Amino acid sequence: MAVTDVELDIGGMTCASCANRIERKLNRVAGVEATVNYATEKARIRTSAELSAEELIAVVEAAGYSAQLPAPPRPEDEPDQADTETLRLRRRLLISAALTVPVAVLSMIPALQFPNWQWLALMLAAPVAVWGAWPFHRAAWVNARHGAATMDTLISVGVLAAFGWSLYALFFGAAGTTGMTMSFTLFGSAHGDEIYLEVAAAVTVFILAGRYFEARAKRDSGAALRALLTLGAKDAAQLRAGVEVRVPVDALVPGDEFVVRPGEKIATDGIIVDGASAVDLSMLTGESVPVEVGIGDRVVGASVNVGGRLTVEVTRVGSDTELARLSRLVEDAQTGKADVQRLADRVSGIFVPIVIGLAIATFITWLLVAGSVEAAFTAAVATLIIACPCALGLATPTALLVGTGRGSQLGILIRGPQVLEQTRRIDTIVLDKTGTVTTGQMAVHGTVAATGEHVAEIMSLAARAESGSEHPIGRAIAAGQSNHPAAEAFQAHSGHGVQAVVNGHLVVAGKADWLTDQWNIPLDPMLSEAQHDAEKDGKTAIVVAWDGIARGVILVGDTLKPESAAAVAEFRRLGLSPVLLTGDNAGAARLVGAAVGISDIRSGVTPQGKLDVIRELQGRGHTVAMVGDGINDAAALAAADLGIAMGTGTDAAIEAADITIMRNDLVAAADAVRLARRTLGIIKGNLFWAFAYNVAAIPVAMLGLLNPLVAGAAMALSSIFVVSNSLRLRGFNPRSFSALSR
Repeated sequence: MAVTDVELDIGGMTCASCANRIERKLNRVAGVEATVNYATEKARIRTSAELSAEELIAVVEAAGYSAQLPAPPRPEDEPDQADTETLRLRRRLLISAALTVPVAVLSMIPALQFPNWQWLALMLAAPVAVWGAWPFHRAAWVNARHGAATMDTLISVGVLAAFGWSLYALFFGAAGTTGMTMSFTLFGSAHGDEIYLEVAAAVTVFILAGRYFEARAKRDSGAALRALLTLGAKDAAQLRAGVEVRVPVDALVPGDEFVVRPGEKIATDGIIVDGASAVDLSMLTGESVPVEVGIGDRVVGASVNVGGRLTVEVTRVGSDTELARLSRLVEDAQTGKADVQRLADRVSGIFVPIVIGLAIATFITWLLVAGSVEAAFTAAVATLIIACPCALGLATPTALLVGTGRGSQLGILIRGPQVLEQTRRIDTIVLDKTGTVTTGQMAVHGTVAATGEHVAEIMSLAARAESGSEHPIGRAIAAGQSNHPAAEAFQAHSGHGVQAVVNGHLVVAGKADWLTDQWNIPLDPMLSEAQHDAEKDGKTAIVVAWDGIARGVILVGDTLKPESAAAVAEFRRLGLSPVLLTGDNAGAARLVGAAVGISDIRSGVTPQGKLDVIRELQGRGHTVAMVGDGINDAAALAAADLGIAMGTGTDAAIEAADITIMRNDLVAAADAVRLARRTLGIIKGNLFWAFAYNVAAIPVAMLGLLNPLVAGAAMALSSIFVVSNSLRLRGFNPRSFSALSR
């Protein structure tokens, strides 16, 4: 049965308990697996059942919340719905605060309490307790109708209890008499003539303030993803019969051509068909140095043309573009759940009923022990108000939002929250040589022809045979013969070489031992000597044969990335043991290993052999990370405990990896591990604070040692602390190559 993924925007959630409730409702539907994220206000649903989006929306609405499919991107001048809600919350907060301040001042300072001041306090506090706290009352009522209790239930019951007690004391007790006075204390009060209007109003303001700053922080933490989504150009100069016509980007289809002038954004992914320029990829990769491009080069939508005029042929549009793919990777990371969040989810799911039970038990115990209704009431209300499952619910998703968002700004894409745990566990990092430690920009350094053969013919046939190869060595050989027609019957043998039919000849190009073992083609002494000399010099020898005879050896070499040695040193500082892995010969591998400081070197390894090395290290008890960039690395990347793909590599490698580095910079791989570990550390710090706060605060309130007003302030501050702590990740700085080299 087909599996369908559905994403919904959820409305009406006010705390983590709401998200847990919706998630439970969805997961009770047969064939549905759902994750609801309170911080991003999204539900990610995977269903094997034949359920429509409308039916899933109905399940959410039946739980008392709203849901809709994600809206298309809004025009830049149209206000965001979340911004509108934040402004409404701000207005409610400011009006409530303006009414609450005089109530609090009058209630706390006896010298200001003129005759019958309490009735003025009632007139000011009533709108706050009713209208100001209305979002809490409404949410509590909706949940009560569905037999559920959330954080809003605790707030609503606490505010209404304080306000209701005050009404009773004013109209039926001694609190309404002329000359009544009261004063503020940090501890619970037990005087029958006191009112709690300042508690009802101040708690409402504190909670509204907490919600407002929480909403602002959530918007800030998701700013990186929103910036990524808005990077793209809005229109393009399409070429129609040689005439430029401005059209929306959505109107472009593969095969169309458009013009990009200096300073303009490239509208969508494509191939340059005319012109040469430099392209600024910093918005996507974090790399500030423009990249030179020309005819035949691929360009990415949202990058900026900083040089000459370009004509680009469209290859990918809409959701297939590189920008859309990167946005999905970031959003997937932000909407998933890390293992460390599971305990918090379980606790917050049962938290509210437990707190309500504790408040009732507190009231009864104080009534029996102290015999004072007032003392019992004060302790029970403080218990209701001080409890805070919101801090638990925000601990993980806000840190994920900020951490993955900061990563996207630096060209580091973390596939999902489960990756964070793996970065803490890894102790070994396996580095593919070509394209990772070295530049991967292979070049032909020479050709040795067998007796009677011609270098030009060897290069021509080898280049055409390699024209279909994605391997850096194959691309280097093919680069000099780009104008010749491609070969026929091309086959790539991973880790060995290629074969193809060129001008009626079966051409084989690859490692000498492969030609000898598989094709029974020996090398004459001159070619064999050329092969050995090349390997001593750290070069790769590619033997070229056709019609069953070895015709020559092409010498191909790579260059070391300038930052590789510094990156290896950084890996060691992170506690990782580096291993160099390559399909090249032992001589080339040893030279590279010595240059960057790696002693554990595995050379002559096939793609299957790379997978075997990963499994061997895992079998010896190591937790292994793998860094690679090619198709021949995909299996090893998938098998590793943590796969890191260089973004300049192939789609197969990127799809198999857990982390993608958009810059061609190995130091960024170390930065990715540091960022992921830092994010995990923030999450654990948040969870520790949230658990410790509730474990310490609730017993204090139950003992009657806190005024409910102080309890409300503490509860609001706990959520603000968690979100603010997560925002520290915005200051994460990468360790650039220049910084490491100083």
